Amino acid sequence: MTTAREIMTTDMTCVGENEYLSAAAKKMADLDVGSLPICGVDNRIKGMITDHDIVLKVLGRGKDPATIKAGSLAQGETVTIDANDDARAILATMSRHQVRRLPVVDDNHLVGMIALADVARAMSDRSVGELIQALSTSGR
Repeated sequence: MTTAREIMTTDMTCVGENEYLSAAAKKMADLDVGSLPICGVDNRIKGMITDHDIVLKVLGRGKDPATIKAGSLAQGETVTIDANDDARAILATMSRHQVRRLPVVDDNHLVGMIALADVARAMSDRSVGELIQALSTSGR
């Protein structure tokens, strides 16, 4: 069965945990993406940051993104998938946690990202349809 390593995108960009949110927003705009992994200096994932987080948790509260570090928004345990996990595990994890993007780790080091589009290209129509239905009902 297809593994995460086989369908992940390896050309990815992190925002450093000590970078300011204004830099994270610029990276998102430059890359035309809505989220980025937050990485430590050890290349271990510390969390995920979304454009939604920046707008609601920072701008919406009147805070300045040029003074807040990305790591401050990394809360709780980040949902990831192991590089050797199979497609069923990817689908189950995305559905269970209602996420559209999954960081892929190998020995707790970030090695790639899997987006809903990656899953759609690699999986059967039915599996993808079930995942999209699960994500669509989450309101995210």
